[in-house]
Order: sequence, then structure tokens, then C-alpha cells
Amino acid sequence: MKSKELINEKYITVDKALNLIKSGDVIVSGLGSAEPKEILKNLHKISDRVNDVTVTTCLPMEMAEYFTNAKYKDSFRMDGWFYTAAMRKGQKNGNISFIPNHLHLAATKRMDHKKTNIYMGTATIPDKHGYLSLSLSNVYEKRMMEKADLVILEINKNYPRTLGDVEVHISDIDYVVETDYEVPELPDVEPNEKDLMIGRFIAERINDGDCIQLGIGGIPNAVAASLGDKKDLGIHTEMFTTGMVKLIKSGVVTGKKKNFYKGKHIAAFALGTKELYDFLDDNPSIMMMDGYWTNDPYVIGKNDNQVSINTTIEIDLTGQCASESIGAVQFSGTGGQADTAIGAQMSKNGRSFIALYSTAMVKNKETGVREEISKIVPFLKPGAAVSLSRNDVDMVVTEYGVAELRGTTVSERVYKLIDIAHPKFKEELFIKAKELGLIY
Repeated sequence: MKSKELINEKYITVDKALNLIKSGDVIVSGLGSAEPKEILKNLHKISDRVNDVTVTTCLPMEMAEYFTNAKYKDSFRMDGWFYTAAMRKGQKNGNISFIPNHLHLAATKRMDHKKTNIYMGTATIPDKHGYLSLSLSNVYEKRMMEKADLVILEINKNYPRTLGDVEVHISDIDYVVETDYEVPELPDVEPNEKDLMIGRFIAERINDGDCIQLGIGGIPNAVAASLGDKKDLGIHTEMFTTGMVKLIKSGVVTGKKKNFYKGKHIAAFALGTKELYDFLDDNPSIMMMDGYWTNDPYVIGKNDNQVSINTTIEIDLTGQCASESIGAVQFSGTGGQADTAIGAQMSKNGRSFIALYSTAMVKNKETGVREEISKIVPFLKPGAAVSLSRNDVDMVVTEYGVAELRGTTVSERVYKLIDIAHPKFKEELFIKAKELGLIY
């Protein structure tokens, strides 16, 4: 059968896609902008005929009724690899739970535990040969498609055709739903003064020819903005961002010094602005690869001079990083923080940075008044998840400087971390460290 005839056979409506879902199904959705927006925002409409449907997601962007509205909690539950604002809003309903994971193992470990009945995601319009590009993510998507009983993709002419390990033939897809919405964007966060100070401290420790991994937000954007005088940087990252596009366009990033895939920029997913999506479209220098491979610390470590830059919510005086929860309340996810931090340190001349502001403004539960607290603490909040163990921390950066922790003792760490804490909390931290027996 010709590709065109095969494609035409597989077109269905959103309603038909919803009709394929039955009670007890386990659905996996694409990550971030790769989620099937039209299907998910209408999923609650079948609540009257289904129950116990599980949707496994990562970085969901659609504030869909099926999980944000408590009235549907008996019909649907959400299991998430990484929380967003949408999930934080919905978790109070009691039908959302986090899946602890390192991102490169998210798919394989999940498949060991739970069979996926349906995979739903997004893709480009099929080309003349019948191939679609999964476009913006292959963290786990392709692996899940291969194992699922049913694969449904929303195809959209607005999605960029990316290259790498993201091509799928129409014969391997059960159904497609044609859509025409704009690609969901994550706006750039303009760096503030603290971001820029932290960005400069990190940039001072990045050399010409280094291979970098960046996340998104004010601090990573500030790092990118501080790299304008560097030469021949490379990219091997889980997330491709607008800041990276700017570095490539300015000639700072060339990839010429990488140990493998020279001249290519490697990522597992992309999330950002229209400028990013336009740059990705049909760009042979960008390779969207399987997250199982991209985020494998052993693969990351094969590039010399690999630099990992991540952020954390709070860090204790021994170096434990709580990057995904506030106490016991899940806020985001581990993602690839441990993957990339460990991988960078396995690299010849590699470095790993954990960045955070020295303080945060938090509402006092008793008075209701917002007050400044230290984010460098004697011990983490009760119930806090340790996203990066103290064994794997390298350099910690605040707006007050850099603490180099590699190979240090606990007592050495106390002094180094207090040195980059906000001045108003230093004395209190010393007193607590002595009470805990961390220093004498």
C-alpha cells in the first residue's frame, strides 16, 4: 500500500481517539510540548464511562480538567516523572503521584513496573515517504511507542521537523489526529541581578572548547548570556533551550571540540520560544536522541570538558541538594540533575555546578508575613527529597561566590558553604553546625 493511502486510513477525530480509551488503561503522554493537547484537554469528557485510567506524564503544560478538577479523580489518576505548575495545582485532589526517577531510566524502569496500553504524543505531518518526526521530545517517547498496544499521535503542521533518532514511519502508528494549534511555548525568564552574578561566577569557570548542559530559568539564561566571549563550545544536554540557540547563532557554540558527534548539538527534548522551534526545523546540526542514551552518565562522560549546570531549592551544610521538593511536598522532579552532574564529573576535566540564591522570601505560617530565610541550611526540611547526594556535589554557586566541594570533608564543606551564604545568616549557621557536631 502506498504511503499516502496508508496515512489516510489512519486519520481519526479527537472523539474517536477518546472512544478508544477504556477503564483501567495505562496511558503515557509525550513530554512538555510533545503532549497531545487536544486529546488531553477533552479527556474528562469520558469520565462518565471510565474509571481507574492512569495517565503518566512529564512536564505537562496543559491545565487539563481530568487532573485539575477534583470531580474526575475517580475516573483518572496522573503519575508524573516531573511536576509543573499544572500538577502542583492538581495534586491537592489526591489523584496525582510522583515517580522517583533519573530521567535516562524513566522509560525502562516504568516499563518494568507497569504495562503501557496507549501512547499518545505529537508529531509533524508525514513526509512523502510516510515518515513523521516526533519533533520536540524523545526522552522516552519512542521507547514507549514500541511497547504500547496502541499509538495515537496528534500531527501538526506547526511542529518543527527535527532530526536524529525521532523519525517514525506511519506504518508503526495506529491512528493520527490532525491538529493546528501553535506549539506551546515556555517564555524566556529575564535574568535578574542575582542571576547575572551567579551566571558570571559560572562563566568564569567555563573554558573555550567546553561542552555544556544547561536547564531553563533565570540562572541558566544568565549563564548563557555570560558566555559571549567563549569559543568553540559544544552542547550535549537533556534540554535544548532558546539560550542555546542564541549561543549558536553568535558563533560561541560550534561543537568542533567535542569527542563525538563533532559539530552536532545533542539533546533529548526542546522547550522554549518560537525562536527555538523555528531554529530546530529541518536543522541538521541538531540531533534529538533517545534520553536513555543522551542522559546516560557514561555517555555524557565521554566528552572531555563536559560542564553540567543545574539549580536546587536548598542545600544543607554537608552538600545534600533538595532540588525537587519543599519538605515532603513535591514541587518539580529529579529530572536529569544526577545524570548530568555525575556524567560531567566522569568526564576528563569535567565540572558540575549547582546554583541557587542564598535566600528566599517565604510566608511565615504563624504570622502570615513573608520573611527572608537562608537556602543554605543546617539540615534539609523534614521530608525533603535529596535529588543530588552529597557524594555527587562538585561546585555550589550563590550570588556570594563558589564553594568547591569536590573531595572535601564534612567540616570543610561547612566552612565553604557558609562562606557563600547570605551574611545575615552566617553566625546562625555556624552555631547550628557546632550544635550538630559538624564542626567543633
